[in-house]
Amino acid sequence: MDCDVIVIGGGPAGSTAATWLARAGHRVVLCERDRFPRFHIGESLLASVNDVFRAIGIDAAIRAAGFPQKWGATFMPADGSIERYLDFATAPDVDLPQTWQVPRAAFDRLLLSHAASCGVDVRERHRVLGVAFDADGVSATVQRADDAAEAPFQIRARVVVDASGRGSLLSRTFNLRVDEPRLANIAVFSHYSGVPRQEGRRAGDIRIVARRDLGWFWLIPISDELTSVGVVLPRADFTPFAALAHEQVLERAIADTPAVAQLLANARREWPVRVERDFSFGSRAYAGDRWLLAGDAGSFLDPVFSTGVAIALESGLEAAQAVDAALRAGDLSARRFARYATRQRQRFLSFRRFVVGFYTPEFRDLFFADDPPPRMFRSLVSVFAGYWRPSLTSRLWIDAFFFLVWLQRWIAFAPRQTWRSEEAAHTRTVSQRADS
Repeated sequence: MDCDVIVIGGGPAGSTAATWLARAGHRVVLCERDRFPRFHIGESLLASVNDVFRAIGIDAAIRAAGFPQKWGATFMPADGSIERYLDFATAPDVDLPQTWQVPRAAFDRLLLSHAASCGVDVRERHRVLGVAFDADGVSATVQRADDAAEAPFQIRARVVVDASGRGSLLSRTFNLRVDEPRLANIAVFSHYSGVPRQEGRRAGDIRIVARRDLGWFWLIPISDELTSVGVVLPRADFTPFAALAHEQVLERAIADTPAVAQLLANARREWPVRVERDFSFGSRAYAGDRWLLAGDAGSFLDPVFSTGVAIALESGLEAAQAVDAALRAGDLSARRFARYATRQRQRFLSFRRFVVGFYTPEFRDLFFADDPPPRMFRSLVSVFAGYWRPSLTSRLWIDAFFFLVWLQRWIAFAPRQTWRSEEAAHTRTVSQRADS
């Protein structure tokens, strides 16, 4: 064997898995098709990632990196009339409430460099073309991207962790991806300078602005100068924009959202506008004989609650722990990884409940209602901080909230907001602008 474990992908999930395994004494080869640093979206972390940073020994380096501190999130409707602040420190299940906003090029490079310093054999610009399984191990066929004329070669390992992102090699090989038609959304985003920030401890927090068409904006301060700004639109509401250039789509969406237009009145776009489509999906399986999926290779959810990097880091750690236990037991079967796979699916479904709910008027009616019950609200904050399995008491409060969301559909005991009554008119207005 060339190694014990081959990890495909050097993003947060892959770097975390490789680092933990190397620190546990295993021989690990990590193949990453790109050369870091490289651009990536997904810049807001959750408080739960602090547990992962400690587990892989990078917590001090993260603190020293100078990333903007994040203590929570501010949600507001399109007109900015309400500010619903989620302070992670108020949640009953959160031990370390302060987390970070991160420019992914720097953050991912830090994780990958840490993996190398822990003994991982990191091979950038190495693309894994395919993986073959046999009774004795795994054979990965690898191509050096810097020398396309060179023949592919093989790396032999006992087990493989696929953390290759949404284009997951093993997910495609085994036809595992399950799309989420209720979350068929499109994100349009860029980086801006000159965006005003909140005061004091909230200066580094993310702001989420809910649009009337059930889409939403994010504003994430990722450095002293730059703010990541993006809009997520349901596919049906993106249709009127389809003929426009990406820059025009973002400009129109900003103009249509008063709170965002005000915040960006004196801002300047510093990066090209990028687009991501249909990015939410689950998986039919997360592990099998001699393989596991981690991070976006397994599943990904709409980024409204910033779960992407947190799930990647946590699943990378859990994959490594499952592999370590399996190697020591001499059993690399799917049965051995069943607990890992179950946990990944449970986490996905837990967060999915909130994400799907956010795209309904009833959820937003309750979420932006005046004076929500304090204990119920703090329980919701636990999940928004990344703790998807909070205490039993918190789970009961969360179930009560979703019962009220269901009840709001039939009995409007909370004021119905403007997205319910103005959605159709708004869509017609956008369509007319696109045609002019």
